[in-house]
Amino acid sequence: MAHPAYEKIKVDLPKQPGIYKYFDVNGIILYVGKAKNLRRRVASYFTKKHDHAKTRILVSKIHNIEYTIVETEQDALLLENARIKKLQPRYNILLKDDKSFPYICIKKERFPRVFLTRQVVKDGSTYLGPFTSVRHVKAILEFLKQLFPLRTCNLNLSKKNIEAKKFKVCLEYHLGNCLGPCEALQTEEDYNLKIKQLSAILKGNYLTVGRYLKQEMKAHAEKYEFEKAHLFKEKLDILEHYQSKSTIVNVSINNVDVFAMVTEEKYAVVAYLKVINGTIIQTRLVELKKRLDEVDDELLLFAVNDIREKYNSNSEEIIVPMDIAYPNKSVKITIPQKGDKHKLLMLAQKNAAYYKKQKEVRSSLQKSAQERNFEVLQLMKKEFRLKELPRHIECFDNSNFQGTNPVASMVLFRDGRPSKKEYRHYKIKSVIGANDFASMEEVVYRRYKRLLEEKQPLPQLIIIDGGKGQLSSALKALEDLNLRGKLAIVGIAKRLEEIYVPDDPLPLYIDKKSPSLILAQQLRNEAHRFAITYHRKLRSKGNFESEFQKIPGIGPASVEALLIHFKDANKIKKASVEELEKVVDKQKAKAIVKYFEDYA
Repeated sequence: MAHPAYEKIKVDLPKQPGIYKYFDVNGIILYVGKAKNLRRRVASYFTKKHDHAKTRILVSKIHNIEYTIVETEQDALLLENARIKKLQPRYNILLKDDKSFPYICIKKERFPRVFLTRQVVKDGSTYLGPFTSVRHVKAILEFLKQLFPLRTCNLNLSKKNIEAKKFKVCLEYHLGNCLGPCEALQTEEDYNLKIKQLSAILKGNYLTVGRYLKQEMKAHAEKYEFEKAHLFKEKLDILEHYQSKSTIVNVSINNVDVFAMVTEEKYAVVAYLKVINGTIIQTRLVELKKRLDEVDDELLLFAVNDIREKYNSNSEEIIVPMDIAYPNKSVKITIPQKGDKHKLLMLAQKNAAYYKKQKEVRSSLQKSAQERNFEVLQLMKKEFRLKELPRHIECFDNSNFQGTNPVASMVLFRDGRPSKKEYRHYKIKSVIGANDFASMEEVVYRRYKRLLEEKQPLPQLIIIDGGKGQLSSALKALEDLNLRGKLAIVGIAKRLEEIYVPDDPLPLYIDKKSPSLILAQQLRNEAHRFAITYHRKLRSKGNFESEFQKIPGIGPASVEALLIHFKDANKIKKASVEELEKVVDKQKAKAIVKYFEDYA
């Protein structure tokens, strides 16, 4: 059976890079992951068989899934790292060393040095990044060193020291890696010009440099200077494959709220990003339903107020796509047209636009599915010889194991789709041993006696899993309730998938590919699955007490208390330490969790 959390979101999942977050039934974060292709990565959790027990336990606990799309896989890695550090999900690897991503620092000093660092110090220096690979940063710095010879020493190159001739050029000067500012062989203006060009390349503005490298490469190739041409080609390759700017993190942007919005006739979608110390720490998508003819700035203002209040935001700057009449005048409203803040705004806009697009896809699929289901029901009415369109169908099945714990199930479909909240299971009360006919009679009688007493609507079609015998038993129950002839009822036999109808010795043979027969089979299979699941649950409850004896410190009294509280053995197996502590002490709770994690 498909996982309900995945079924709910699988249509929405994009094939783009991003991060995904798994939550349990209480809204507690379980896991944060990154993906080059969100749809494929998330699907792998729910469509593959996992060898590791912890992965199986994680999947079993997932109740809700959220995702955020980004521009590149590198951005996904950065955002994943930031969210893991912030949220510390239970199933993620703990970042105990808290190692940060590398940055390129342009030091605030006379004749600035350019170097790799993991520490961001607020001393006025420029920090560019972060980067996802130290090797990549070193390659970039090596490339920049070849393109712009800069000093690597940490000498105090003040004007006074240089004029006093305190320093001598070093080996780096003789190797051509430095132009000798320590001996005034390079002016400060010329040095700062190279720093400006270097900074422009690191920020992604490298078209001019790229054109220069191509020209030099071609010029040397035309002169048959292939070694020099190859050197420029290597520089060009590094430049072209280099992604200097992350849209996820930029340390120059501190404590801001980013809002973007897309609108439709009846609703609007607002995307929110919370950026603190250069890192996105919060993401949110909100859908607003229009009641009147609200204009865009009114809708955005409402969302900004609501979200900032909900998250207790104290940001002194709000980045938005349009001007809004924000009441707190101490908060700066920024409408960026370019640069880092504009890229953040575009990222929020992209998430809002994708949500809108997927909402339209869901609506279209839902509409087409409803139309298809209606056609199937019309065909079923014809092929099953019904008087009414079977919009409400109920199907029954029995289950027992060697005559023990006999149970039955009833599943309900409305308009051709399962209505799982209306499923019911039954313990057989009046039948001893394995007697499918008597069990079917009991459960059908109990079901419709209750509907009559509660004056609930009756189905247009009842499907019984079985042939003539089971159908006859169900008909006897309907006759006892004075419902025979008032409700359409059929039996579906497994061997040849024949359809048996009352008062007809010969079954109906419906085309095996007919959508109406396929729908009946789906109901029969769902009823069988639901009955088997319930039966296993009852059996596991019986086996549970003996299994608990293997856990040190757990006695019969603890087992009884746990079963009374949780009412389900499987729920106890999946419970956290905190949940178990409500029934037993902490030591026993830890022992139970450890046991079922080890032997899951």
